[in-house]
Amino acid sequence: MKISTSERLQTDPAGFVEEKIKDFARTGPANRLSFIDDYIIWDEPLVQFADGDDPIFTEYKGIIAPTHFTPREALAKAYNKSPKAIPAGISAISWILPAVEETRKSNRAETRGPSRLWSHTRWYGEEFNEKLRAYMVELLTDMGYLAVAPALPPYFEMYSNEKGLYSNWSERHIAYAAGLGTFSLSDGFITERGIAIRCGSVVTSLALPASPRTTDSPYSNCLFYLGGNCRACIDRCPAGAITKMGHDKNKCQQYLDSRNFSPRVLSKDGYDNDSSTIGCGLCQTNVPCESRNPARQED
Repeated sequence: MKISTSERLQTDPAGFVEEKIKDFARTGPANRLSFIDDYIIWDEPLVQFADGDDPIFTEYKGIIAPTHFTPREALAKAYNKSPKAIPAGISAISWILPAVEETRKSNRAETRGPSRLWSHTRWYGEEFNEKLRAYMVELLTDMGYLAVAPALPPYFEMYSNEKGLYSNWSERHIAYAAGLGTFSLSDGFITERGIAIRCGSVVTSLALPASPRTTDSPYSNCLFYLGGNCRACIDRCPAGAITKMGHDKNKCQQYLDSRNFSPRVLSKDGYDNDSSTIGCGLCQTNVPCESRNPARQED
């Protein structure tokens, strides 16, 4: 007997959500570059969940900024309610989009700016990510649940302080809360599929089983913090923005805005965009954590 969508959601909500995200990536035209023979942008996503009321989200207000949303605050803002009016049992759905091998390979040889495939992946790949966020919100709301993608306008906001840019919803920090990986010396996020990734998330009133965080610290997957011997991302950074002290966001941005940075992003009918939105991704390729969790191999 065929199980209906609503029955599947009731009996295995986590499996249902994961399946929908992976199906969207596998079959969605937005995950293809139509002008390069339908080149696939992202490999199969990793999907995990966090308890929307996990205390770590309140801790982020001290780590990131007081303006950073908790999942409860994000849902409340979307529905013009007070956080207390949002029902119990809310969840944060987090996913990882790993860059495909050919894209990563193309960026390994670069020393100043991104390869063309890397630029396309960052630009069109994030357009896909936005569509995936919107799709999951629509799917969940159509089934009667509250849902919002805080990284989509009008909820998402960027700010700046002496340390550089930050936002009111950090997809990397949501992924950490969901147990999908840890941070790196370069400020990236190292997952089981490596650091050459993008993150996305949706908050919902659908109760989902929280995935465990299995690492000892927020930097457990980074070889530098495990032993201090790895400096691959330091050596790869053309801006000198990564040191043993971490990632200097301001120095990184200054390089992206300089004439030394020449991203190859003019391909699809000569489209143009702000180079600072692309980044070079050199610290995410030709490094031990490019496509795997190097700490696991070390263990």
